[in-house]
Amino acid sequence: MNKYLAGAAAGAVATIFHTAVMWALHPRLSRARQRPLPPVEITSKTARRAHLQGAQARPGLVAATSVAHVGFGALAGTLYPPLADRARFPPAALGVVFGVGVWAASYLGWIPALRLLPPATRQPAQRNIMMILAHVAWGAALGLSYDALGKQNRGPAKRA
Repeated sequence: MNKYLAGAAAGAVATIFHTAVMWALHPRLSRARQRPLPPVEITSKTARRAHLQGAQARPGLVAATSVAHVGFGALAGTLYPPLADRARFPPAALGVVFGVGVWAASYLGWIPALRLLPPATRQPAQRNIMMILAHVAWGAALGLSYDALGKQNRGPAKRA
């Protein structure tokens, strides 16, 4: 399997773990912090800007959010192989570092730059902790999934 395709597959699979952490932690936020989860907010705002009426209604928004979220996880996963192929760290640890980097690049970078959400520096600490932990889970799952796909392609020999 091509390493970038493996990264995309691992990123998509890892998004399941990311989403599970968000769903588990979101109800624990104080009531004032329980607005919609960031993927829903981002998809909703993007759909409004693009005048996509069907994607703004509940069923369409759920579908659009799911596709966009898994798609972004897969896209981010394609950036992982060059790092994984050079680094000498355990896959889960390297994935966690990468996942936190994706969080920082997203919530301190492109998301506020596109005015989809305020930067993390203007978000409540509880929401930032929830999102960082979700990206830690995504990163660990990404690292382990990518490593497992690589071992499957390499056979029993270990990666140097």
